[in-house]
Amino acid sequence: MNSPLSNHEKRKQITIRHIAPLKKVAEIKNDFNRHLHFTLMKDRDLASCRDHYSALAHTVRDHLVGRWVRTQQHYDATDPKRVYYLSLEFFMGRTLSNTMMNLGINESCDEAMFQLGIAMEEIEDMEQDAGLGNGGLGRLAACFLDSMATLGLAAMGYGIRYDYGIFSQKIVNGFQTEEADNWLMYGNLWEKERPEREYTVPVNFYGRCEQDPETGACRWVDTVVVHAVPYDTPVPGYANNTVNTLRLWSAEAPKNFHLSAFNNGDYVNAVCDRNMADNISRVLYPVDDKFEGKELRLKQEYFLVAASLHDIIRRFKMVTKTDRSLVRTDFSLFPQKAAVQLNDTHPSLAIPELIRLLMDVEGLSWDQAWDITVQTCAYTNHTVLPEALECWPVHMLERTLPRHLKIIFDINHQLLSKVDLRWPGDVDRRRRMSLVIEGPNRRVNMAHLAIEGAHAVNGVAAIHSQIVKDKVFRDYAELYPGRFQNKTNGITPRRWLLLCNPNLADVISERIGQGWITNLEQLRGLERFGQENRLLHAIMKVKQENKEKLATFIERNYGVSVNVDSMFDIQVKRIHEYKRQLLNVLHVITLYNRLKGHRVQKEDFTPRTVMIGGKAAPGYHMAKMIIKLINSVADRINNDPEVGDLLKVVFLENYGVTLAQKIIPAADLSEQISMAGTEASGTGNMKFMLNGALTIGTLDGANVEMLEEMGSDNIFIFGMNVGEVEELKQKGYNPRHYYHSDEELRQCLDQINSDYYSPGEHHLFSDLYHSLLSHHNADRYCLLADYRSYVNSQEAVAKLYQNPMEWARKCLANIASSGKFSSDRTIREYARDIWNVQPTTRVLPAPSEERLSSK
Repeated sequence: MNSPLSNHEKRKQITIRHIAPLKKVAEIKNDFNRHLHFTLMKDRDLASCRDHYSALAHTVRDHLVGRWVRTQQHYDATDPKRVYYLSLEFFMGRTLSNTMMNLGINESCDEAMFQLGIAMEEIEDMEQDAGLGNGGLGRLAACFLDSMATLGLAAMGYGIRYDYGIFSQKIVNGFQTEEADNWLMYGNLWEKERPEREYTVPVNFYGRCEQDPETGACRWVDTVVVHAVPYDTPVPGYANNTVNTLRLWSAEAPKNFHLSAFNNGDYVNAVCDRNMADNISRVLYPVDDKFEGKELRLKQEYFLVAASLHDIIRRFKMVTKTDRSLVRTDFSLFPQKAAVQLNDTHPSLAIPELIRLLMDVEGLSWDQAWDITVQTCAYTNHTVLPEALECWPVHMLERTLPRHLKIIFDINHQLLSKVDLRWPGDVDRRRRMSLVIEGPNRRVNMAHLAIEGAHAVNGVAAIHSQIVKDKVFRDYAELYPGRFQNKTNGITPRRWLLLCNPNLADVISERIGQGWITNLEQLRGLERFGQENRLLHAIMKVKQENKEKLATFIERNYGVSVNVDSMFDIQVKRIHEYKRQLLNVLHVITLYNRLKGHRVQKEDFTPRTVMIGGKAAPGYHMAKMIIKLINSVADRINNDPEVGDLLKVVFLENYGVTLAQKIIPAADLSEQISMAGTEASGTGNMKFMLNGALTIGTLDGANVEMLEEMGSDNIFIFGMNVGEVEELKQKGYNPRHYYHSDEELRQCLDQINSDYYSPGEHHLFSDLYHSLLSHHNADRYCLLADYRSYVNSQEAVAKLYQNPMEWARKCLANIASSGKFSSDRTIREYARDIWNVQPTTRVLPAPSEERLSSK
């Protein structure tokens, strides 16, 4: 197999279509050398690749900062309503290449590095992923920030600056092991710490509530204080000079923290207590499906909302930055100047915190504070799995946040009064809707709190939003029928096509121009070329180049040689039983058994390389055993000479944003196979679709809308729909019926339960086997019920793949139908229907060289 050409090797063989301006290239070279010598204090001859990355990052940042400051100046001058996006996760990925692209200097930088004899690919590989997210939730937040900046919204993201991001996954003997993700080992050149007193926020924990005997007001006293220090990262829009801000909070102990302990000689305890404060932002909490009420997680959630809301109110009060004596005090205007979006239930403590600030600090009445809070806050729900909805023990809230628990009780009393008025005597409904789940372990339902305290509640795909209204929160939808909405998720086409698949982007732009970059609906213009063989060949040529590049990466990193002419069948997402990676494995084993049993002739078999990637939460035993099974199956199949290149299995270790940018452009088949009614939306399905992969999937999440956009001929749908799943479970689902009636399925499961894939370790996978067949709640996600439909659909996939031109036509149809799934469209809908703000495509003037200042 020939190795694919690097960008620089291609430069030597072809004429570059877009010639970078020579003056700009010279400026970048000069700035690069200046930073290398004077910022890093390195000699060119002794500089390392990391030094080259640092010098280029500083150079690019020079082009970014002026726009960043000017954007904030523009917001200060026009005083627009601002959008504040609160999320416990932001899965940003790398910044350098994305920033160069959005600023329009990527070609100039590439040419400058080429002239200096430096490989751009090597520079980019020096940057650590900012792994501040666990999966789709954090990646969605990152796409939204990109779209808000590109649309010109006055918006700001708020999150936590975790010292250690989502863990680094290592596979040892087929098992997942976790290592700390020290993404800040070499610092972060893209952030700006703001330790000034006006930006640092005191956040309180513990203490007690006492009532003022004269006014009756409640006071939160004797608290332990932790300081939230902001670190700002610029978020550039595409080609519009707009640069918004992602503000991440880092927890620090106050400078005078336990000074008395030092004075009394108790140095060790004072330092240990300080570390307890710092631990709040130490590590991203990798939760699994069964949420455990850990106090650290609770502290993180409150820390985020307390610091962010304090900052939002500070900005609201600041009428002008030039005259600090002018302070806006009319809080009835607050909802007209601020929209606070809660990304899932994690920031739902923003509801009682905003009420506390308005009442206890600003002196408003309960009714005023409540009305402002509801008008300001909106809530996005990301799950329909009941066990994944956060519930906090009352005793933990009482100890950690006593003032907020009292406010929550007051909100609940107000809610139940409305329920009693609307449905008098309906005790069961009252119990279902209460914010407080009664019983031996009293808990607060945080999703109920978010719904009650927000003016808008939205799901993230049409089917998900309907399930939210009809089932999960039906009582609330009946009480507030106008509150529930749908906002189908989207992805930014800048990172997920223009950046990660530039050759395909060029092919598209040659046909329909570049307008699709900021208006993805223009991809519909490709439909008129559906029968043009030249375009189809160009698309498949790009796909093949991407496959060759990925194959080289796989061989270098995993030691597995794969057939680049085989179908690249890819499932990459968080490892979880509901995402049904195990169903994928059952199909792989079925194919292997057919080859070994000669039930299919080798010349009739469609070669396939199955790649599965994703992380399991450290405490999630079943998910980690699925990873082990994938690797054990891969070990047997990949070393079977009888199978050869016809079937290969690869587990993609430590899957993240940067790896996704390599994998997705090379995919032929995208696996989106969750049980209908369990996946809220998905965004990986959209990324694969946009890059010309075909989808095999159930009628779940955004797959439903993808089907509507592209038509049933261009997607492989299998399995039960939501109604059929419910009907099966109501009748009494018996997975053993499928086990006994399907010989191929039975063979697969028996092999898993034996030591066929675990020689010398009998019944290693018995837990997986019993989870499907033997427990009281066996096969909770109906793998066995959907198995035969899935296998049959995979046979249709294999048959189509043998017809390259027909496959290519369907790839083109997928790309052309992707327009709806732009995060720009999603954000426009949020802006119109929830935030009541006006997006603009206005291009701000480029900054001059004059001295700049900003709020």
